[in-house]
Amino acid sequence: MAKKKRRNYTKEFKEEAVRLITEEGYSYAEAGRNLGVNPNLLSRWKHEIEGVEIDPGGAAAMQAELKRLRKENKRLKLEREILKKAAAFFAKEQG
Repeated sequence: MAKKKRRNYTKEFKEEAVRLITEEGYSYAEAGRNLGVNPNLLSRWKHEIEGVEIDPGGAAAMQAELKRLRKENKRLKLEREILKKAAAFFAKEQG
């Protein structure tokens, strides 16, 4: 099997391809079909040109943060319930 040679695109080509999406209103699929480029590649170029970093580990970090926050929320709710019961107990003894 022959290896496919990786194609290199110029910065100008990438910018023009992204302009089709952002300014001309083409969809990624439509622009990709017209240019002979994978739509995922166009998306990546758009992020590069706009200066947005693609963070593949970002989703995992967000999930970990969400898990931590849910655990903390559960603990705080439990503490609040304990304080409510204690306040009710002492209010009953006072009156």
